[in-house]
Amino acid sequence: AGGLAAARRHAELSLLRSRGGSVRGIAGRLLAEVAVPVLPAAAVGCALALVIVPEGRMLPPLLASAAVALVACAALPLRAAFLHRRPRLHGERDDLVRARPSRRRTVAELTLLVLTVAAVAALRRRGTSDGDVDELVSAAPVLVGVIAALLLVRLYPLPLRLAALPVARRRGAIGFLSLARAGRSPATTALPLLALLVALTTAAFGGSVLSGVADARDRASLVAVGADARIDSAEALPDTLAGKIRKVAGVRDVVPVHSEPDLDLRDVGTESVTLLAVDPDSYARLAHRTGLGAFRADELRKSSGVLPALASPAVAERLRGRTTAIGSAGGLFTVRVDAVRSATPAVAEGDFLVVDAAGLPGSRPATTLLISGPSVAGADLKAAARTAGSATVTLRSAERDSYTESPVQSGAERIYVVAAAAGAGYAVLALVLSLLQTAPERAALLGRLRTMGLTRRQGRRLLILENLPQALVAAVGGALVGWAAIRLLAPGIDLGRLALAAQGRFTSLGPVQLRADPVSLLLPALAVVVIASAVAAAQAWVTTRRTTTTELRAGDTR
Repeated sequence: AGGLAAARRHAELSLLRSRGGSVRGIAGRLLAEVAVPVLPAAAVGCALALVIVPEGRMLPPLLASAAVALVACAALPLRAAFLHRRPRLHGERDDLVRARPSRRRTVAELTLLVLTVAAVAALRRRGTSDGDVDELVSAAPVLVGVIAALLLVRLYPLPLRLAALPVARRRGAIGFLSLARAGRSPATTALPLLALLVALTTAAFGGSVLSGVADARDRASLVAVGADARIDSAEALPDTLAGKIRKVAGVRDVVPVHSEPDLDLRDVGTESVTLLAVDPDSYARLAHRTGLGAFRADELRKSSGVLPALASPAVAERLRGRTTAIGSAGGLFTVRVDAVRSATPAVAEGDFLVVDAAGLPGSRPATTLLISGPSVAGADLKAAARTAGSATVTLRSAERDSYTESPVQSGAERIYVVAAAAGAGYAVLALVLSLLQTAPERAALLGRLRTMGLTRRQGRRLLILENLPQALVAAVGGALVGWAAIRLLAPGIDLGRLALAAQGRFTSLGPVQLRADPVSLLLPALAVVVIASAVAAAQAWVTTRRTTTTELRAGDTR
C-alpha cells in the first residue's frame, strides 16, 4: 500500500521537491498524513484483541500493535524519501516490460534465496515430529512463496511479450491495446503481484494442512472403530440383535464378528494375538469399503482339511507359512496363513488372525457387530443394543470428535484457519488497491479513446482485459507455487501431533504427511481472477456512465 501510494503521488512529490522541499519535510508531511488513520486503527485493534482474549498478558499485544503501527506509518514516508532523495526535472519511463532490476535488488534476492534453501534443507533434514523447530524452519513456506514471487515478477514481462505477438496480427485493436497497456504500466504494479503470490501460497499451504489433518482424523477414527459404528460385548451377543440393528434407520450393512483375545499360537512368542471368526462375504465387503486390509472372500474359504487364515505381519512371521494346530476357547484347529494384511476392520491395534467362522469347531456367537451407515443415529443404536446387557456402542463420528478435544489442537487448527483466511484476504486487498490506484488514469485514457470513436462496450472490454494478465499470472503462479511448496516441504512435516495429539498415534496409520489439497490450491486462485474481473467490470461500468468531458478534465494534470 505504501509503494502504490508513493507511485500515485509521484508527480505531486516531484513538484514539491523541485520547488525546494526537503526530503525531511516531505517525509514528515507524509508521516503526519498516514498517522491520522493508522494510530486510531492500531489502538482499536489492540483494544479488540484484549477484549477477545481477556486472560492474555498486556505487553505482547501492545508491542504487536506498536510494531504494526510503526510499519504502516513508515512505509510511505520512507519509500517517498528514497525515490525523491534527489530532485528530478522529469521522470523517465518506468515501464514494467522495460524495467531492469538493480544490482542491490539482485544481491538482496540472492541472499533471500540462500536463506530459503537453508530453511528448506533444515526442515527436510530435521522434520517437525520431534518438536525441534526454530524461526527459520517455521518460515520455510513463506520464504518459498517469496522467492517464487520474486522469480515470477522477473519473468512477468515475458508472457506479456509472447501474448502480444499473435494479438498484434489480429484486426481488432482492443486485445493489442489491453496487452500494451499492461506492459506500459509502471514497475510498481509488480508489488501487488508479489503480495498476491505470497498470500496465495500461504492460503494454499494453510488449507492443505487443514485438509491433511481432517483426512488423518477421518482415517484414525475409521481404524479405531472399523466401520461407521460398532457394538462390543465381553459376552456373546443375542442372535436376534443383528436383525434388529439392520432395521435401524440409516444402517446399510451389519457384519457379525466373533473375537477371542489372547489366542494361543503354541510357539515361544509372547505378544497377544486376537482371533477373529467372521463370515467371509460380509467381512470382505466391509474391508473393501473401508480400505482396511481388503481381501477376497475366497481367500478364507476352506477347501481342504486346513483352515485358510488372514494374519497380521507379526503373526505370519511367527507361523512362517506352515500348517499349524493352534488352540482357542472352543478347541484346537489347524490353520495356514494364505494372506497377510497390516490392518483389519475389527482390530484397531495389535496382532490378529482372521478365519472363517464356519470352519471352526463348535459354535462361535458374535461378540462384535460392525455397522455401516454414515447417517445412522447413535440413540437408535443404543436403544436397540439395550437387549444385549453390557454391550457398548461406539460411533465413528464421536471417536473423530474426541481427537479435537485438546486445546493445543483446536488452537493450532484455528491459527491455520485464520492464516488461510488472512492470506486470501490480503490477496484480495492487494488486488483491489492496485486497481483503485490506477482507476483515475484509466478513466482519463478511456475518455480520450471515447473521443476517437471507442464505444462503451469496447471500453468495458478494454478495462477488463487490461487487468486480466496480472490476475491470471498471479492465479496460475499461486497455484503452482503452493503445489511446489507442499511437495518440497511435505517430507519434513508430520501432522500427527496436530491431528491426533490427544489420543496418541496408531502405528497402522503411519506418519501423517502434508499433501496438496486441490480445493485449497484452486479456489483462492480462481477467486482472484473472478474478483479482478468483477472489480474491473464495475470500474468500466461506472467510467462509461460518465461524460467524456468530465473524465478528461479530471484526468488532466497539466
